[in-house]
Amino acid sequence: VSIGNICRSPIAEAVFRKLVTDEKVENKWMTDSAAVSDWNVGRSPDTRALSCLRNRGIETAHKARQVTKDDFQTFDYILCMDESNLRDLKRKSNQVKDCKAKIELLGTYDPQKQLIIEDPYYGSEKDFETVYEQCVRCCKVFLEKSH
Repeated sequence: VSIGNICRSPIAEAVFRKLVTDEKVENKWMTDSAAVSDWNVGRSPDTRALSCLRNRGIETAHKARQVTKDDFQTFDYILCMDESNLRDLKRKSNQVKDCKAKIELLGTYDPQKQLIIEDPYYGSEKDFETVYEQCVRCCKVFLEKSH
């Protein structure tokens, strides 16, 4: 989960979906991404995010959506990108009965200990590459630990 669901979280979603497909465990996972805000609802990911993924043979048809109460009751994990996302999600989860999702930073799984995945929106192509690399590292470790 990220603020607008057009840069970081769709990259993480697409990376994780490819990982579970490559590992042949995609039927065990329901993968999605969402936004804390409603700014970009219905929009496709940022073109730089799409080209970053496409350069690695990963496609995504994701459309931005806002996190819902159901998400907290349905998903086992809600992984987010930075501290403000974490705060917002924990606040929202407190208003949900039967919240079963474990809410944490995706970066806690990074073997290189980069806890925060910075928003690349105002950055360059290189910043999108950095986000992609972080997502790959984190998602691999997360998948290993949650098998």
